[in-house]
Amino acid sequence: MPTPHESILEISDAMNATVVGQQHVVEQLIIALLANGNVLMEGLPGTAKTRSIKTLSKLIESDFGRIQFTPDLLPSDVTGSEIYREQTGEFDFQPGPLFGNLVLADEINRAPAKVQAALLEAMEERQVTVAGKTHKLPDLFLVMATQNPIEQEGTYPLPEAQMDRFLLYVRVDYPESPNELAILQLVRGENTGTASNKPLPTVSQDLIFQARKEVGAVHVSETVEKYIVDLVIATREPNRFGENLGKWIEIGASPRGTIALDAAARALAWLRGKDFVTPEDVQAIAPACLTHRIHLSYEAEAAGKTRQDVIHAILEAVAVAS
Repeated sequence: MPTPHESILEISDAMNATVVGQQHVVEQLIIALLANGNVLMEGLPGTAKTRSIKTLSKLIESDFGRIQFTPDLLPSDVTGSEIYREQTGEFDFQPGPLFGNLVLADEINRAPAKVQAALLEAMEERQVTVAGKTHKLPDLFLVMATQNPIEQEGTYPLPEAQMDRFLLYVRVDYPESPNELAILQLVRGENTGTASNKPLPTVSQDLIFQARKEVGAVHVSETVEKYIVDLVIATREPNRFGENLGKWIEIGASPRGTIALDAAARALAWLRGKDFVTPEDVQAIAPACLTHRIHLSYEAEAAGKTRQDVIHAILEAVAVAS
């Protein structure tokens, strides 16, 4: 019987065979699954955001829920609502699509603030409250949201409180030329029925929970813990690490950023077959953990600096404690 680590690597291989040229996206989705966090994926249309999430759901024994966010969406369309049963004369709760294990929130920034607020409790506390009653979400629960970075008409920027509840921010770019050719051939095979019929591996929820226990046991030394904290503090006190950083950052990461960086670094180290976290693991996952948690100043935007640029500058400026 394969170990949890072997099974998760099988999932990774199967996803990379289906989602071509997006290895970093696959890796970070699996890290979020192992670290029990939510993911915000941002990229232009056609970059396999939805495909990658749906593929992951097929590889795990789980219920898949999809919510297509639109401006006329209501909170009850997401969470569910109380329905009156004439036969019994009572109200019964009818769960919404949020009660799946893996939930795709497609084009999440197209829904207004009231709907966004309906997700806050679910993403942080893994429960929803409807008509004064609290309903627990499944033990395996993961929100994977997508948004288009260039369309502004008819969209609503996500509130800071909601952005902070995403463990990782995953930027999805266009594939390179060889991968584009592989995508063409893969989709043609799927459409004509000539694609490989090799069965996909399926992992049970129990195995996911076992993998999470192993991730939780990954060792983090005091030196690495201090390095994680120093990176987050650098987003709040950027003046200590250079005049430019002080001008560029208006608001830094919250303590959730520290917790996310620790959890994601453990998951990455475990994926790489290690039982301890190194500074290199922290550096590799820091952009995904911190990019969406900082706010740039007008000076940074005027200088053409992106949030990714600023996080990379922090990684260069903050030294690993000896």
